[in-house]
Amino acid sequence: MRLAAWRDVAKLVRASDVVLEVADIRDPLGTRSRRLEDMVKDLDKRLLLVLNKSDLVPREVAEGWKEYLEAKGYEVMYVSATSRLGTRMLRGWIKSVVKVRPFTAAVVGYPKTGKSSIINALRGRKGASTSPVPGSYGYTRGVQLLKLEEGFYMIDTPGIVPADGGWPEAVIRGMAPEEIKDPVPAAMALIERALQYNPLALVDAYGIETKDPLQALESLAIKRGWRYKSSGEPLIEEAARAVIRDYHTARLYFYVPPP
Repeated sequence: MRLAAWRDVAKLVRASDVVLEVADIRDPLGTRSRRLEDMVKDLDKRLLLVLNKSDLVPREVAEGWKEYLEAKGYEVMYVSATSRLGTRMLRGWIKSVVKVRPFTAAVVGYPKTGKSSIINALRGRKGASTSPVPGSYGYTRGVQLLKLEEGFYMIDTPGIVPADGGWPEAVIRGMAPEEIKDPVPAAMALIERALQYNPLALVDAYGIETKDPLQALESLAIKRGWRYKSSGEPLIEEAARAVIRDYHTARLYFYVPPP
């Protein structure tokens, strides 16, 4: 997976007329980049914070995050690219705020927040490649300039992992699960976070009732038959990667409520 350097991000922001920062509505604060937002402000560009995957949270949660972030001074819209919820309104908003023609909108954000899916929804046809897990086949590998209509262009970018990315988001979104050298700490942190906001997350996903993250990984490895050939011990690294994949595909389900 190609990660964009900050100098590349700055070039994209300079080349755009409006910037869409896509965040995961399941954890908006954990999937936003303050450094990116400061850059957009310093370069005097307009920023819209797009909270994607709104089909994965109750509507009152989506509305709560929108109100909270608007109170902080952001322009916010929540959408679901997969169900086309709000994408028509998003397209109209972009066209209404940009006064020049032709114009370009840059789409940036963490990997797997759904940037390419949003572009595809706005286009009404497939154009940008998508995949549910970082680093998997179909993942955006380079900058693409896509025409939505006459005079309206969008820039699809590789995912970025900002320096201000928090734990464990920076790890689990920064590379494919198979590429994480030691996925266990990140998966344990993810399990703790899941149980904090959804005590039944492990039960619903795997039928595992323990609240201990390490025991959960051991139980999952045993249930799946993942063991070291030499010792027969549970292969918890593979279980950890499965947990990370299941978070991206929403099988491991939880969301952070608005403050």
